[in-house]
Amino acid sequence: MITYLLKSGLLLVIFYAVYKLLLENERMFRFNRIYLLGSIIFSLIIPLQLFSIKPFFSEAINVVQLDGIIIKTNREVLDKIDYNQILMYVSGIVYCVIVLILIVRFFRNLYSFYKNIKNNKTEIINDQKIVLVKESILPHSFWNAIFINAKEFENGKIPSELIVHEQAHIKQKHSLDILFIEILQIIFWFNPLIILFKKAIKLNHEFLADQAVNEQFESVSTYQSLLLDIAYNKTNIALASNINYLITKKRFLMMTKEESPLKIILKVFTVGIVSVLMLFIFSTDAVAQEVSKVQNQSKDFLMSSNVDVKPEFPGGILEFYKLVGQNYRVPEELSKNKTNGKVYLQFMIEKDGSVSEITILRDKLGYGAGEEAVRVLKLSPKWIPASDKGKPVRVMYSLPITIQGDK
Repeated sequence: MITYLLKSGLLLVIFYAVYKLLLENERMFRFNRIYLLGSIIFSLIIPLQLFSIKPFFSEAINVVQLDGIIIKTNREVLDKIDYNQILMYVSGIVYCVIVLILIVRFFRNLYSFYKNIKNNKTEIINDQKIVLVKESILPHSFWNAIFINAKEFENGKIPSELIVHEQAHIKQKHSLDILFIEILQIIFWFNPLIILFKKAIKLNHEFLADQAVNEQFESVSTYQSLLLDIAYNKTNIALASNINYLITKKRFLMMTKEESPLKIILKVFTVGIVSVLMLFIFSTDAVAQEVSKVQNQSKDFLMSSNVDVKPEFPGGILEFYKLVGQNYRVPEELSKNKTNGKVYLQFMIEKDGSVSEITILRDKLGYGAGEEAVRVLKLSPKWIPASDKGKPVRVMYSLPITIQGDK
């Protein structure tokens, strides 16, 4: 899970940086909408490795580097494992509590629209649903309805430009984008990049609606003056598309910015290259390479796996660590000498899940510490085997074991 979150986060950073550097200031609003939504979907799906691209170089044995465990001479199970379990449990509770709070807020906001529609007068004007709200609000839209202050509407104080602006939000189904990003924000509330994408998507919605208004009325200066008149109204409706969102100098500049077809083509081409490159990098099988041969140096082996589904110990990897910790018997001579050090082992998980080829890569402790580790690994039951493209495959594991003597 951590690997997935890191990969998806890195992709979001890259795509957001590309948007800010190349696309945000260009009058290619429809493309930008697709890009922003596509970038999020791409970043969340590709790290799942639902498919993979084979590398051009030869394939090697899949090797997984396990976290090191500690064996104490009093044969206690590694304290670190217990702390990790507690941390994971607490983190899970915190995550679920925050998600629950956000879900409640989300449905409360949805209910507020339903309540407004139910409790206020609704009219159909030019095939458009208009909800006349008693509260003093700016015109805003959600789904297929525009919400307008009833008194101002009856007095004819709602400019036509504002109605067209909200109609553009509805016709282009911007509410779907907002609901999508809101749901993602509930699930990935801990990722600030989702918030940045949300702001970019909403601002792009305003660019699109502004464009629709100016195309119909063909008076940019009049429309800009109208926006300035209401710029001081800070009313903001959650989940809604409303005229007050980020009324900034940038919006006015985008209305008058001239398009450069060649520049746009080059930028779209660049975005395509970046996307293909990210797809190749994050979908290509990583071939495991041993960084260095076994030497008399205290270096851990840096390995990775290129299989679709890794082997799984019955009950989870923590149960495997417990198996090793509870069954390892520190050799008597080693315990007497109170020696500390590491033993490096390597073992293979076969296609049927059995453990084989247990090898001592490095044992600087002596006194039979490595041989005892081999004995313990032979006690392992069958694992759930790894698979790649639906076929069982062999996977090699590297395991460092630290022996801590009593002090």
